[in-house]
Amino acid sequence: MENVNVSLNSFLEYLQIERNYSKYTIVFYQKDLEEFFDFMTEEAIASFTDVTHNEARLYLTRLHQKKYARRSIARKTSCLRSFFKFLLREKRIEQHPFSLVSVPKLDKLLPKFLYNEELEKLFDVSDLTTALGQRNQALLELLYGTGIRVSECCSITIGDIDFQLGTILVTGKGNKQRYVPFGTYAHDALSTYIENGRKELLQKQLDSNQTKHLFLNFRGGAITPRGVRVVLNDIVKRASSTLHISPHTLRHTFATHLLNEGADLRVVQELLGHASLSSTQVYTHVTKDHLQRTYNQFHPRA
Repeated sequence: MENVNVSLNSFLEYLQIERNYSKYTIVFYQKDLEEFFDFMTEEAIASFTDVTHNEARLYLTRLHQKKYARRSIARKTSCLRSFFKFLLREKRIEQHPFSLVSVPKLDKLLPKFLYNEELEKLFDVSDLTTALGQRNQALLELLYGTGIRVSECCSITIGDIDFQLGTILVTGKGNKQRYVPFGTYAHDALSTYIENGRKELLQKQLDSNQTKHLFLNFRGGAITPRGVRVVLNDIVKRASSTLHISPHTLRHTFATHLLNEGADLRVVQELLGHASLSSTQVYTHVTKDHLQRTYNQFHPRA
């Protein structure tokens, strides 16, 4: 088979430089493509020019046989469409084998979110007399209070925070920056953590070049998205034996609560950093409490 690494590296550079994709997206694309390259080797397909519509359909059949979820198959299909479109643009192939392949229809699942009672349990868990407890509380307040992504949260530096205006400069997907406001609860939790807990954690850092990142791990280095998940899992475990959430659940909760209280959809889109309004519209479901309040307020026979 031809040297796939040349095409792969060229495509990844294209995603990074021209499309400005995040490093996480590029990692997933690389894994999906390497899986397809393994399929080409198994089928003795020597060149990308030998991949036709039939091979594309066969590959998708294999994915179904491996019991991949429809969402995973849709992502892999989208990746391969982009890759072969790139090869076509670079004149390395003469036909696009995945152009006519249909993407599996995805179930429209409502995002999972938390009710106020469930949130309060999470906020009551951390020991605010300890450095890690202060960090965890600030982390929790910020994720719920701003709706930012975990990756965005981990990249925040001290200089990104403006306490006077109550805003944070957030770098999102594609390195696009936006200002996100935060409220009094997040303000107080961040102030306590920065003035006390963070300074204590910094003293544990062995490297003399102290990090400017806002959130630190127990060694004093910048916390990772995986570290945030570990922290949140521990908080949830101590708060409730029945509650199961991910860091993204706090983002879902942020958007759902805003919209249920009457926030404009386009404002929520801006706060979340969504490129299109359709991504935000998934949050326009309403809670039973909101339905009841609306009914009682507007129906003449309520």
